[in-house]
Order: sequence, then structure tokens, then C-alpha cells
Amino acid sequence: MIFKRRDPKPTLRAMSEFMWPRGGWTRAFHYIKHRMRRLPDSPERIARGIWAGVFTTFTPFYGMHFIVAALISRVMQGNLLAALMATFFGNPLTYVPIGLSALKTGHWILGTRVDVQEHRSFGGKFTDAGAELWLNFVAIFTPAKMDWSGLITFWHQVFYPYLIGGILPGILCASVAYYLSVPVLRAYQKRRKGMIKAKFEALKQKAAAKADAKRKGD
Repeated sequence: MIFKRRDPKPTLRAMSEFMWPRGGWTRAFHYIKHRMRRLPDSPERIARGIWAGVFTTFTPFYGMHFIVAALISRVMQGNLLAALMATFFGNPLTYVPIGLSALKTGHWILGTRVDVQEHRSFGGKFTDAGAELWLNFVAIFTPAKMDWSGLITFWHQVFYPYLIGGILPGILCASVAYYLSVPVLRAYQKRRKGMIKAKFEALKQKAAAKADAKRKGD
């Protein structure tokens, strides 16, 4: 394959770099910010894409954030690439605080409570649910018996409260990101256009000077 790495990255190294990229998350954030500012689109469309991506990080659809962000961005007529890049607002450093805040908010809205006797970690609950979903899928093709009890508990205790509780903080954070992004993007694009225009004028003057010098030499 053309884009295949010559030196395949070991699995443990790939996992560690997902948790902590080379250069740290600060460098990764600045890289994404730099790429987002250079997108060839209007500030408003890019900001709508950012809104979609940030809001998506407050939903419990782990593993599907790119798809969800793309759908929301399409509905809002936002920039697709901006939406995909903005999903990195959710990363291994922010998923737990985002998830716990959404979960607690959801239980508060629904008038329910978290099971205090459940000692499984937040991420572990999603892992267990995924594993049980896979076992039930395999059971379709094997003699194994399906068991949905764990997933039903997960739905009531985690997924549904998370889904409901993530709406308000998701809208709030996404809207803040939108209103902060528009003036920054507009100012950057205006400055970039000015720089490009200045370079073009400099090239025109340089070409005119060369032509003038050649004419005088003749």
C-alpha cells in the first residue's frame, strides 16, 4: 500500500500515543487549531462545524463520534472537517469529567440516582456493555444463550442518563466554542488575505522592476 508505514508502530506504542500524543496534548491542540483556521470556508460554516464536534463529545456514542458529528454538521450546514477535528475536544483527559458531569446531570433531571453499590469504573461500564453486546451478537450464530440483563441495567443506569444529561452542558460548551471561534476565524482570514495580497503586490513590483531594468539594459 502507498501510505503504509515502513516501520509498523507497535500496539502498545500506538495505545500510549493515543492516550498521550508525542509532544503532549497541548501541541496536538495547537496543531488542530492551526489546521482549523486554514480551512477554506467561511468563519460561520467552520464555527458551525466546531459546534457540532464539541456537542458530540457530550454524547455517549463512543466510537461513533465522527459519524454523529458529521450528521449534526450536515444538518447545521457546517464544515465537515471542522466538525471532525472538533471532536478532539473529547480526549482521554476530558472524557471522564465530561461523562461524569453528564451522568450526574442526567440522573438529577430524571430524578434517579447512581447505584452506589456499583464499584465498576465509568469506562469499565462502557467496556462491559460493549463486551456483552458482542457476546449477544455471537450468540446469534452459536448455541450460546443471549442475556440482555446487563445491557438493560447499563441503559437505565448509564447510557440514558448520560444522553439526557449531556444535552445542556453540550449545548452550552458548543455555543461558547461557536461564539469564540467566529471572530477569531474572521480576524485570521482577514489577516491572511492581507498577507497574501501584500506578497502578490511585492511580486508584481519585483517583476516590474526586473522588466524596467531589462528595458533600460536594452
